[in-house]
Amino acid sequence: MRSRRSFLLAAAVLALDQGTKAWAGRTLPGGGSRSYLGGLVRLTLVHNPGGAFGLFPEHSGAFIAVSAVVVAALAVLLLLGRWRPLGRVGSALLLGGAAGNLVDRVQWGYVLDFLQVPGLPVFNAADVAIVVGAGLLAVALLGGGKAK
Repeated sequence: MRSRRSFLLAAAVLALDQGTKAWAGRTLPGGGSRSYLGGLVRLTLVHNPGGAFGLFPEHSGAFIAVSAVVVAALAVLLLLGRWRPLGRVGSALLLGGAAGNLVDRVQWGYVLDFLQVPGLPVFNAADVAIVVGAGLLAVALLGGGKAK
């Protein structure tokens, strides 16, 4: 039962990510940009063929392979692992985010990013889920995240 809820959370993250990317693609055609909250947040359409922060754009095949392995490993961990709630939530967020960016890479050959905050690279909902999920998982692991 617990793994079902975790997979539902991962699926919700994937759906949110893909939905917001579809919206951004329709709303910001041609690399357009819009400013909100006095410039605190910008919506800027970016096609990122590389890894985090656009690194290594010529290695998209490797990113697809690594992402697929990560998604599969996280799914197995959620299915078989005995995590406390914080570890399950963190793993589910990681799974949903990794799956969202993997879908982009397979479908288009790049990840669509569109959220921009001063001082940070352009990112998307999957990236937020990955960062928050990794943080929650780290806290769970440091605090003895596996159930006894």
